[in-house]
Amino acid sequence: MSVIVEATLPSTSFELGRILRVEGETHVTLETMVPLGGKPTPFVRIQDHGRDSFEQSVRDHPSVGDITQVSTHNGETLYALDWTPSEDSFFERIREMDAVLLGASGGANTWGIELRFPSHDALSEFRDYYVEAGISVTVNRIYNPTSPDAGPWYGLTPPQRETLIYAVEAGYYSLPRGISTKELAEEFDISDQAVTERLRRGITVLVENTLLTDETGE
Repeated sequence: MSVIVEATLPSTSFELGRILRVEGETHVTLETMVPLGGKPTPFVRIQDHGRDSFEQSVRDHPSVGDITQVSTHNGETLYALDWTPSEDSFFERIREMDAVLLGASGGANTWGIELRFPSHDALSEFRDYYVEAGISVTVNRIYNPTSPDAGPWYGLTPPQRETLIYAVEAGYYSLPRGISTKELAEEFDISDQAVTERLRRGITVLVENTLLTDETGE
């Protein structure tokens, strides 16, 4: 089963963080990493007020061939970075682990990244790597993605979602119970049996699309 990790690390602790160095309150976002010509090409977005110093700093880095402006919109500029990563760079090692970078953004001091690993074993390999390399990674969240076809509410129908939310907020699952099955049924103008069945099916769908996702990770 695939696993997603949200983590934070110092900007100076990995090569791309040092390349995309910003100052003050300026924020930079790594839009995507596209493999062009056999090497990853980062597309990065930055607010225009920090653009000039950012461009110069990036161009001065020895592993950068060029930085090209792609577009500007709403006070932000998108760049393509001609970058040749070192063999032991952070993102090169992640690629070797078959991990996928889902998102990354950073400021003057720290970066937040979101990575998807094909298995928990790959995640363990990642942890061994950053511990051995002395990279100070703070893992903020680890979770399994939902089923691809689960939809925006983890597969719940609108009535199931509405009823589950109301039941929880009204204390149906509290001890002592804050609302009875009959009162809950009256709220939705359905029978006691129907509301019980709706809750049962809703909980089953939630578990199937979160905790019991495909063990193959496909």
